[in-house]
Amino acid sequence: MEQSKADVRAPAFHLFDYDDAFSRNLGLVQPTEQKKLRETTIAIAGLGGVGGVHLTTLGRMGVGGFHIADFDRFELHNFNRQAGAACSTLGREKVEVMARMLQDINPTVRLRKFEEGVTADNVSEFLEGVDVAVDGLDYFALEARDFFYRASRLKRIPVVAAGPIGCSAALLVFMPDEMSWHDYFSLDLAKTVQDRYLLFALGTAPRGLQMPYLDRSYVNFKQKRGPSLALAVQLCAGVVAAEVLKILLKRGPVLAAPYYQQIDAYRCKHVIGKLRWGNRGPLQRFKYSILRKLLDRG
Repeated sequence: MEQSKADVRAPAFHLFDYDDAFSRNLGLVQPTEQKKLRETTIAIAGLGGVGGVHLTTLGRMGVGGFHIADFDRFELHNFNRQAGAACSTLGREKVEVMARMLQDINPTVRLRKFEEGVTADNVSEFLEGVDVAVDGLDYFALEARDFFYRASRLKRIPVVAAGPIGCSAALLVFMPDEMSWHDYFSLDLAKTVQDRYLLFALGTAPRGLQMPYLDRSYVNFKQKRGPSLALAVQLCAGVVAAEVLKILLKRGPVLAAPYYQQIDAYRCKHVIGKLRWGNRGPLQRFKYSILRKLLDRG
């Protein structure tokens, strides 16, 4: 019998089989490890620049459970980098769009949605029953990061973060028994809100591999604006997924803070460093004072 147009358009959920869908993972993960991924729950805070790509990447690895949070809707200026941004999704809630994308990949996924984003009131619930948390928050959402990282550490949940800086991924991992996010970034050194953004940038990419080709005239902390490229977002999703895999399956080295990494595709460079005292170290403090002066002049 010839299928109707409605039948052709309907999602083929009845054809979905988890083992078949993720069978090509085998050889890089073992069957028992794939089962572990299916039983895992990951919390992704923020579904914009990097968060949406984290979700689809981890979803295609067969992770079976997610908590996702974002209060925002897709806008035109999101098109250059965000996984869910398209003409068909303009004005739609990011949580709903990305939830649908994930369920199209894995209809059996366990999913909790937090349409109000991560807040001080719901962060404990957001992290309940979670194995690993992923920081996909907007660069300037430092207040949200404050309680997100505090709650994660209190619940002893590892957090993986990667910033799309220039043409690079700036990777940081925060483990429950290693240096905390607060000690690493030392935002209490800041005298102004703009100083906090500067300290966050210095801690995210201490070696600044992106600086030789970055046009700083497009960076404006006061207006909460900076340049971004989709290629860096994709790099971030890859390195975050690798760290999540190693943490969950307890295999491979995990370089937690105070270690940092930056992988710059444009300059063909990968640096691994260690900020023993975080941003409180003498070299970081020196860079901070110099950059503050430069920004004041600008």
